[in-house]
Amino acid sequence: MSRVAIIGAGAWGTGLAMVLGRKETHAVRLWANELDVCESIKNRHVNERFLPGFTLPEAVQATNDLSCVLEGAEIVVSVMPSQHCRALFERMAPTLGPEMLFVSCTKGLEDGTLLRMTEVIADVLRARKFTPRVGALSGPTFAKEVARGDPTAVTVASSDSELARAVQHAFNDSRFRVYTNDDVIGVELGGALKNIIAIAAGVCAGLDLGHNSVAALITRGLAEVARLAVACGGRLDTMAGLAGLGDLVLTCTGDLSRNRSVGVELGKGRRLPDIIAGMHGAVAEGVFTTKAAVGLAHKKNVEMPITEQMYAILEGGKSPQQAIEELMTRAAKREI
Repeated sequence: MSRVAIIGAGAWGTGLAMVLGRKETHAVRLWANELDVCESIKNRHVNERFLPGFTLPEAVQATNDLSCVLEGAEIVVSVMPSQHCRALFERMAPTLGPEMLFVSCTKGLEDGTLLRMTEVIADVLRARKFTPRVGALSGPTFAKEVARGDPTAVTVASSDSELARAVQHAFNDSRFRVYTNDDVIGVELGGALKNIIAIAAGVCAGLDLGHNSVAALITRGLAEVARLAVACGGRLDTMAGLAGLGDLVLTCTGDLSRNRSVGVELGKGRRLPDIIAGMHGAVAEGVFTTKAAVGLAHKKNVEMPITEQMYAILEGGKSPQQAIEELMTRAAKREI
């Protein structure tokens, strides 16, 4: 029986624990920062705070003790919010080793360094004198639908083909189909940047704009995500796949999208701090990723007008109406 450690017991981490835990070949340990989440899972096999209504398999054990979660782990799945990735890996580093396989399921960029999550993990662990075997799992996934057992498809990306196949084998079943990919840059940037476009799509909904507006936003949003991904070394074909177009469409149109929900409230005129306060600990990664995305775009000299306007709304308090006006009145140009 293989041992899997999942670091982060939010909705997505819990959903992944359910996927892994329903296979008899896995012993799954789930680390939660929140003591009430640990108690809820221990006593009732339910994450009442972040994923209520779904019973976790008996194979899933929850704890607040990192060393206990990591003991003997063969696969370490990181699902913490992006702003906590470095600090948590620094805490875990003394108990991690080169024999472990690392899978990042966090969709974001680190503020300041502009690093992707697999780069953050590698940066921390190289300082501990070993280069980790690491991949990124991404795709169109709402945690509630994964927990419900709806058919879902994702991709795991790594330059290490053996790791990719191992992760594929660990997660793959009749309700959770896993493809492999070697374009880590494209997969991670697709997953991180689509959250920004999803906030913009929510703004459109909050302003009661129609399908024309959202369709245009998704299409042009994909174009700028693809420009940055390719400039960073990713592949264009990845943007047409599950971690690109698939995740973008889901997050921009689905009512379960936290990023879209933030945008809806912004479009209705609510202030960002009030919106965040009302999320009760849930995280909309796009809010934290936008600044880093703008910085990365400037570094690579890539034009990202939608992302720039979202940064102005989130960080500068710009009105959504003014942002849309400026996007629509930019200089006319060729589409392709």
